[in-house]
Amino acid sequence: MEVTGNNLSLFKEIANLATEQRNPNSMDIDARSTKDILQIINNEDKTVPLAVEKELPYIEQAVELIVKAIKNGGRLLYFGAGTSGRIGVVDASECPPTYGTPPGMIDGFIAGGKEAMFKAAEGAEDHEEFGAKDVVKAKVTAKDVVCGIAASKRTPYVIGAVKKAKELGAVTLFVTCNPRETFDIAEVDVAICPYVGPEVIMGSTRMKSGTAQKLVLNMLTTATMVRMGKVYENMMIDLQMTNKKLVERSKRIVMTITGSSYEDATAALKKAGGHVKTALVMIRGKVDAPRAKALLDENDGFVRKAIEAAQK
Repeated sequence: MEVTGNNLSLFKEIANLATEQRNPNSMDIDARSTKDILQIINNEDKTVPLAVEKELPYIEQAVELIVKAIKNGGRLLYFGAGTSGRIGVVDASECPPTYGTPPGMIDGFIAGGKEAMFKAAEGAEDHEEFGAKDVVKAKVTAKDVVCGIAASKRTPYVIGAVKKAKELGAVTLFVTCNPRETFDIAEVDVAICPYVGPEVIMGSTRMKSGTAQKLVLNMLTTATMVRMGKVYENMMIDLQMTNKKLVERSKRIVMTITGSSYEDATAALKKAGGHVKTALVMIRGKVDAPRAKALLDENDGFVRKAIEAAQK
């Protein structure tokens, strides 16, 4: 990266960001013992959930928009750079095995492409047009929800992606760790702004900011999946049995909810074609697999409602 030249406006913009300030609680961290260093980090980390708590009303608004979009055939798409981009990609990638979502329903995009997940491609975040191009490449439509993630709020790649998504009529969200008063709310439909204060190490937004963003994304997708009928009581019941661990977890879920034996749970899952929801309705509702599937269809995939219907 070229270090010569004068970009004083950018310098001042970055210098004024809340995420780029010095933390008074860690000014002498370089002179502290390992124990003290860890205590300082831990003390600062304790403030993150409280910052996220203040944003719950806005997270709620975002979830309602995501649920509506997905029910109408839309998608949730994350766009970020660096740590923020990686968090979005990770959150999206964990939804199919955990909740049985089809590939692409929830997806993550990072400045610099897939390679940037493993090796920093910092220069890729400097261009709004790169974000816009990725939105076009993703074939974003008015049915979709596009969520920009940038601790600083100013990342050009993310801004470009959100701007283009808005042009295309998509619902737009933004997750940032700068104060809400610094955000032009008109730019997006919902802004989520957990302000975590200066990092322990100045500007290292992979720390508190990254943790806050991860907590927010956990809430967005988990609450959406609950609202989509992919959870019964507090158990994931739409997971895909794609490895041995998930096969056995599926059996345990069926056993826990129905009180059936290991053998009976295995047999029910086999008859249900490996579909945990169907197996649950079969056992609790005392119906066969075709009837269980029909009841799930009639009740928008909600197991509780399907079981109640079967029992009536």
